[in-house]
This record gives sequence, structure tokens and C-alpha cells, in this order.
Amino acid sequence: MIFDDELTPTQLRNVEKVFKRRVLDRTNLILDIFAKRARTAHAKVQVELAQYQYLLPRLTRMWTHLERQRGGIGLRGPGETEIETDRRIIRDKIARLKKQLEKIDKQVAIQRKNRGKMVRVALVGYTNVGKSTIMNLLSKSDVFEENKLFATLDTTVRKVVVKNLPFLLGDTVGFIRKLPHHLVESFKSTLDEVREADILVHVVDISHPNFEEQIEIVEETLGELGSAEKPTILAFNKIDAFRYEPKEEDDLTPKTKDNYSLEDLMQTWLKKENIKSIFVSAKNKTNIEAFKDLIYEDAKEIHVTRFPYNDFLY
Repeated sequence: MIFDDELTPTQLRNVEKVFKRRVLDRTNLILDIFAKRARTAHAKVQVELAQYQYLLPRLTRMWTHLERQRGGIGLRGPGETEIETDRRIIRDKIARLKKQLEKIDKQVAIQRKNRGKMVRVALVGYTNVGKSTIMNLLSKSDVFEENKLFATLDTTVRKVVVKNLPFLLGDTVGFIRKLPHHLVESFKSTLDEVREADILVHVVDISHPNFEEQIEIVEETLGELGSAEKPTILAFNKIDAFRYEPKEEDDLTPKTKDNYSLEDLMQTWLKKENIKSIFVSAKNKTNIEAFKDLIYEDAKEIHVTRFPYNDFLY
């Protein structure tokens, strides 16, 4: 049984007792997906730390098959002793993983510092919206991409040049509704790439029926990271996968979002003030040159302030 919320250890134990089935809550499921997707040493340490932090308060229910005696000093049952032993082992592992992660984070911070004053652009968005495909297209690299949740767990940074203007482009881990706090803590260094970016490219899957809800979730997450006010470009991806089935209307039926065509959505978003948006297909390379121009304009504005004497670039 899978629940779409985080359950307490007591709730997990009670539900398993009633239904006599294995129970997974939302956090457990997401951690399991992350563990399967982790490829680099950095990602594996981050996921392992989050798993142990999640497991520690839930150890009790794992030892319910052992007898637990009650009584005075020295009369604790074997189950209780095993739990205490396991808790100590897990606490030691958490401490060791945190030290390991601190060491990796310092190395990542040094790498970030060595990039100098170059303009940084970060691709952000909900999971599985096509960020890595766009990354590969713009940077001509081979970042792992696949049509599945959390295909990318590590931040990949590549140097990109558009019209003689160099900037750094970063592909970040995808956001999701109710992201477990253990993962937010563990992936702090990965999310730092978003915090330190000069420009955000918010990639949206326009073919997803709930894309507007996903936009709100990403914007909330960016707000929590203190990055909501950064210059942002909304890139509506996957226009090739957009499906429109016109419904019969009469003069009395108002047009709703349920029967908007792609052209209707484009007109709606492009007319919004203070929002830079563009509709692309990374798969079919549709409108990519206009997309590059949009990034170039924002990157150039920042670049000129940092390197005022590089007029030859423009």
C-alpha cells in the first residue's frame, strides 16, 4: 500500500497491522526512486544520508517480532537491546556520511568559486519536464536524459557560448510536490547552484494536464530557496507532445482552460506582463534559436556590468 503523504512510525505500524501488507509512504517511495537514480558518489552519499535520517525514528516497528519484556533495571528484552544497538550504528553512519558530504560540498564550493564572474544560468523545473534534453541541446553535451522521474540527481554545469557571449549553464535536480525535508537537507549543495545562479530558466512541460500547478510548486520551492526574485525565463517545452481535442461549444458556454488550444495558451502567457516566456520543443529543436536569443539578452545585460570593457563581444 502506498500513501501520498508522510506517515509517522505509529501510523505505519498500525496500517500494516490492520491490512497485513507492506506499507510505503510518499517519502519512502521517493527515497527509493532517488536511490535507483543515483549515479555519482556525491548523489549516492546524499541519498544514503536521507535514507538513514528517515529510517532512524522508524526502527521500532522493524523489531516488533521480538519479545519486549517490561520491568526494572536489567530486565529489558532482546528486542529493545537490538533497537538501541541499531540506533547507535545508524547514528554513527549518519555522522560519517555528514562528514563525507561536508568534504564533497567543500570541493564543489571551490569548483563553483573557480568559475569566476561568468554569468550563471540554471535550468529549474518540475521533474521530467525535459531540462536535461535542453541542457544537451544548448551545450552540445551528453548529460543523461530519459523520460522518467528524477533522471538527473546531480547538478551538471557546462560552458555555453551564444553569439560570442560565454556563460555557464547548469542542469539541476527536478522539483516535486511535497519534496521530503530529508532530501532538501541532503541535496543542499545541489540546490546551491540555484541559489547562486544569475538567471533561471524555468522549464515547463506544456503537454502535462497540470502544468500550471507544477509552475506554482516550482515557484514556491524557489521562494523557499530565496531565489524567487531572480530574472526568470519561462520555457514551455514539449509543444510537440501537446494534444488538443476541441469540444463542442455554443455562444452560452464560456471558454475554459480545459479547451484551450496551444495557440490560446501561447497568446495567454505571451501577453502577461513582467514574464518572459517562450514555447519550444527540445525534441524537435523547434524555436530553439529564439530561445537562445532570449537567454542571450538577459546574460548580456549582466555580463556588461561585470566586464564593461569587453565591447568587442557585442
